[in-house]
Amino acid sequence: MGEQRTTIDMRVELLKESVVNAPVVWKEGYPYFVHPLSDGVPRQSAELLAAARDLISENVNWDNIDIILGIEAMGIPLAAALCLSSGKPLVVGRKRQYGLPGEVSIDQSTGYSKGEIFLNDIEKGARVLIVDDVVSTGGTLYPVLRGIDECGAIVEDCWIVFEKGEGMANIRKKGDWPLNSLVRIEMQGDKIVLLE
Repeated sequence: MGEQRTTIDMRVELLKESVVNAPVVWKEGYPYFVHPLSDGVPRQSAELLAAARDLISENVNWDNIDIILGIEAMGIPLAAALCLSSGKPLVVGRKRQYGLPGEVSIDQSTGYSKGEIFLNDIEKGARVLIVDDVVSTGGTLYPVLRGIDECGAIVEDCWIVFEKGEGMANIRKKGDWPLNSLVRIEMQGDKIVLLE
């Protein structure tokens, strides 16, 4: 019998190890892991950001992307890194209204916050790559996906670093957007558990 070999991507292992060892805090009865890619603290290394950037970049068909949409706040560093490596322009889904022509307002509710996100400069027919740090409940991502549809743009691809809980699974039931994540986890109390 032949020996079966599996290739281990050390970048994925780095992301997994970093999240499993992340501190957990409780906010209003909600376990919240604190990670450099999702919170900007503890200190983010270039190696960690590069791992997320490269793993996403290698899986995106850049010929089909017109613009990168990073979601405020922690989607911004990843979107900027992808912008620099791909040469594609980026816009940021902001929590601030600018009143520019064509601005789209999106109601956003997550497990721990409520508010609005504003999309600007996403043209009709534009092929959009969405990037963000974490999806937990889907309370941010789902309205953003619908907002892009409302703009007449196309969600060509979507990458999340950490898929936590059932949020993305619930969004997948509501539409046929291309939703991807690098690492899937769940919280078991204050313990972070990797899912395969």
